[in-house]
Amino acid sequence: MAPQKYFSYLLNPLELLRTRKVLTVNKPVIAERKEPEHTSIFVFDYNGANITFKKLNNVPECFPYIDSPLVSWLNVDGLRKTDVETICGHYGIHYLITEDILSLGQRAKTDEINGLLFCLLNMLYFNEQDSAVEFEQISIVLGKNFVISFQEDPDKDVFDPLRERLKINNSRLRQNGADFLFYSLIDMIVDNYFVVMEKLGEKIEELEEDIVRRPNTRSLAKINMLRKEMIVLKRSVTPLREMVNGILKSESELIEVRTEKYFKDVYDHVLQANDLAENYRDMMMNLQDLYLSNVNLKMNEVMKVMAVVTCLLAPATVIGGIFGMNFDVIPFAHEKIGFYSIVGLMVFIPLLMLYIFKRRGWF
Repeated sequence: MAPQKYFSYLLNPLELLRTRKVLTVNKPVIAERKEPEHTSIFVFDYNGANITFKKLNNVPECFPYIDSPLVSWLNVDGLRKTDVETICGHYGIHYLITEDILSLGQRAKTDEINGLLFCLLNMLYFNEQDSAVEFEQISIVLGKNFVISFQEDPDKDVFDPLRERLKINNSRLRQNGADFLFYSLIDMIVDNYFVVMEKLGEKIEELEEDIVRRPNTRSLAKINMLRKEMIVLKRSVTPLREMVNGILKSESELIEVRTEKYFKDVYDHVLQANDLAENYRDMMMNLQDLYLSNVNLKMNEVMKVMAVVTCLLAPATVIGGIFGMNFDVIPFAHEKIGFYSIVGLMVFIPLLMLYIFKRRGWF
């Protein structure tokens, strides 16, 4: 704090009280993870010829896989602090990585500590019922012969196709090492981004048709809702570029040279997803402009009709005002055809004006 601020507090104690009140009311909100009732651990232990898949009953059962000669994939569902710390402690995962695994709202990142390669990113889903983009933070640790993935909700999982590929004998996934499994997990998450964006694109197209046909206040609410979903998507996609680029530049011994080209392919997919997210954001801005233009156009049409009606009624108003004045001598006032003549004139002039307006294309 600058010295002059201290003097301002001394001269005006009420300012200090007001500052304390603001800090008391607007306390910083720290995201806290709700621990699940239990942790589920599934393990795939495989090579090109053999594979073993089973669900472990407790955390200590996963300890022997650190020395397995085969490639082991441990998928941890439900992040209980004690269980995660026990697993990380046994596998030599640094406590800074453990904190990242247990934290919430982290930006996608990659680190290499204690000979282990760690990456953190968001796994996206599209909720059809709420038309909302939901995300789950997932952490993946690559070791010499093992890969450990930590996720919160087992129901929201995009790895089922990967599990099916693991069951195929002599598949490319089975013939390669842990680094290829590490790549496959990241690639599966990134590919699912395109599925989410495709569904968002369908919602944007439907909204565009509604705005063109019948714009209303609900259309504006849908635009704002989709813009918020695009923000969630953009926050998840943008950091992936740095994350994958960090893996490529890490020069880790855990990633073989023949696997690097696959990470470059993931990097290309991330660039495409980022460009697509930018295009969708521009589309949302265009939809908002289209909505405002249609609303203004509709308002202009209403104002045009009201202006035409006002102009058509103006001659009748003037004529009625003139012949309604309290003078003794008024032309046609005492004639038998006077009333009919004036009414006819009131009708004829607006019809003539209507014909002129139509010829000029004013409506």
